[in-house]
Amino acid sequence: MRRLRQLAEHTPPGRERYVDLLRALAITMVVLGHWGVTVIGYDQGRPAGRSALADLPWAWPLTWVAQVMPVFFLVGGYANAASLAARRRRGGSATGWLVDRSARLVRPTTTLLLVLAAGATVATLRGAEATQVRTVVWFATIPLWFLVAYVAVVALTPPMVALHRRFGLAVLVALVGLVALGDLGRILGPAGLADGNYLFAWLAVHQLGFAWYDASPPAHPAGDTPGAGRPGRSAATGVGPHDAVGRADGRQGHERAGLRRRELPLSPRAGSILLAGGLVALVLLTVAGPYPVAMLHVPGERLDNAAPPSLALLAAAAAQLGLILLLRGPAGRWLRRSGPWQAVIAVNAVVLTVFLWHLTAAILLVGLLDALGVLPTPAVGSAAWWGWRVPWLFGLAVVLAALVAVFGPIEARTRRPSGPPGGRGRFRAHGGVSTALAVAGYATLVAGLLLNSLAPKEAAEPLGLPAPALVAYLAGAGLLRLLRSGWGSRG
Repeated sequence: MRRLRQLAEHTPPGRERYVDLLRALAITMVVLGHWGVTVIGYDQGRPAGRSALADLPWAWPLTWVAQVMPVFFLVGGYANAASLAARRRRGGSATGWLVDRSARLVRPTTTLLLVLAAGATVATLRGAEATQVRTVVWFATIPLWFLVAYVAVVALTPPMVALHRRFGLAVLVALVGLVALGDLGRILGPAGLADGNYLFAWLAVHQLGFAWYDASPPAHPAGDTPGAGRPGRSAATGVGPHDAVGRADGRQGHERAGLRRRELPLSPRAGSILLAGGLVALVLLTVAGPYPVAMLHVPGERLDNAAPPSLALLAAAAAQLGLILLLRGPAGRWLRRSGPWQAVIAVNAVVLTVFLWHLTAAILLVGLLDALGVLPTPAVGSAAWWGWRVPWLFGLAVVLAALVAVFGPIEARTRRPSGPPGGRGRFRAHGGVSTALAVAGYATLVAGLLLNSLAPKEAAEPLGLPAPALVAYLAGAGLLRLLRSGWGSRG
C-alpha cells in the first residue's frame, strides 16, 4: 500500500488517468464475462466447459457492452501513440521503441507458455492422454487469440502512426471499408476474404486511440504503468507534467477538415452522436441485417461477430466510444481521489497477468472440485445455476489471486525506458539490420501464437502446445530479449 501511495503521489498532474481506468475495466469485464457465462458439465466422464449464451438469448444484447475488446485496443492505441512520441522526443527510434515495448507483452506470455508446457509434460509422463492434455492447454490458451492481434497491432504502430499523421481519419475509413469487404466475402463468398478482418478491424479501433491522443491536451501522456519510474514522470512514456506532447505538427490537425483531420472530438455532444449512431447501426445490422445480435461467440450461429471481427462489432465499438466520451468528465474527477487511483494503478501493474491466467484459474478450480467429487453441474438458467454464480466467481477470484501473487511480479517489475542512441538505454538502433531483427522477432512471436491458436483442441500434443508453435514463439521472444540486452547494436 505504501508503494501504491507513492506511485499515486508521483503521477503527473496532466495524465489522462481515464485511459488507465478503461484498460483495467476492460480486462476485468473480460475475466468476469468468461467466468460468468461458463457452463461446466461432463463429457464422457470428464469435466468440460462451454458458453451459456446459446441457452440465454435474452442476454445477447448485453454483449453490446460486455464485449470490451474494442476498449482495450482503443486505449492501447492511445498509450502506444503516447509512448512512441515520447521515445522520438528523447531522440530514440521506432525500432528501439518496438524492442522495449515487447518486454511487457513477452515476459508474462512466455511464463504462461512455459508453465503450461511443463505441466503438460508432467501429465503426459504420468500417463495422461495426449489429446486430453491438449484440450486442457487449448482452453487455458484461449486468451492468446487476442494477443495474436494485439502483438501484430503493436508491431505495426510506427507505420500506422505515420499514416495517421499524413491522412488522419481517412485511414480509419479505409480500414472499415476493408472490414466491410471481408464481411461481404463471409456472407456471399469466398469466406476466406474475411480472415483479414482479424487485423483490419483491430487496427481501425487502434487508430481511434491515435486520434484520441492527438485530441488530448499537451500535458496528457499515458503509458502502461501509472506513476511508476521517476517522480513526476510516466513510467512508459517518461513524460513529465511540463513536457510537450511531442506533436510538433499536431495542432495543424485542427486546421484540417473532413477525413484528413487527426483529432477525435472529445465533447459530450460528440459522445452522444457516437452512442446514438452506433446503436442505430447495431440495430440495423443485427435485427434487420444479417449479423447475429450477440457480439460474442454463440454456438450454432451462422456468423460470429468476434471471430473474425465484423462491421457489427465496429458499430458496437462506436457506441462504446460514445459512452466512454460521455463518462470521461465524471470519471476523470473521480480518479483525482487517491483511493480509486491507487486501485487503478494496482490492477494495471498486473493486468496482462490477470488476463492470461484467468482461464487457467478456472481449470484448476474445476479440477479441484471434480477431484473432491463436489463439482456442481446445474442446468443453465435454473435457480441452482444462478445460485452457483456467486460462489463460483468467488472461488475463481481466490485461485486467480494466488496465480497473480506468484506470476504477477514478472509483469509488474519496472524497467527504466531506454534513452536515446548513445545514452544510458540498453538498445541502440543501427540502421536497417536492427529494424529487420526487431520485425523478425515480432513476426515469429505472432507466428508461434497463431500456430497454437489454429491447432485443433483434440490434437495429440504431449506438450499441450504444438512443438513448432512453441519453438517459433520462443525464438521470437529470445531474439527480442537479445535486442533489449544490447546484442547486435554495437559497432
